[in-house]
Amino acid sequence: MALGAAFSLCLFAAPCAAAERDSFGGQDKALHFSACFLITADGYASTSLFTRRESTRVAVGAATAIAAGAAKEVYDRYSGGDASLYDLTWNVMGAATGAVVSWLVDRYLF
Repeated sequence: MALGAAFSLCLFAAPCAAAERDSFGGQDKALHFSACFLITADGYASTSLFTRRESTRVAVGAATAIAAGAAKEVYDRYSGGDASLYDLTWNVMGAATGAVVSWLVDRYLF
């Protein structure tokens, strides 16, 4: 938890002009949500080839999506893009939803 807070603080220590235009319901938030949702589902499904433990599948799927989303924000921050804490929030929400849906599908359909 502290590592995540430190990471966010370092990432967004210097304000950028895009932060003033960004909002929680911005145009690209659905893309962040859906991308992390799909990455989580793919990670869950891929991990099912290697283990039967549902907790491992959920953890690998969600961690993969959150890492990809965080890497995208780091790239945006240092390449002149529009890095945003709101984007990170939507990434986490997409990963969490993807993990729950993947687990439910696995549990009740397979």
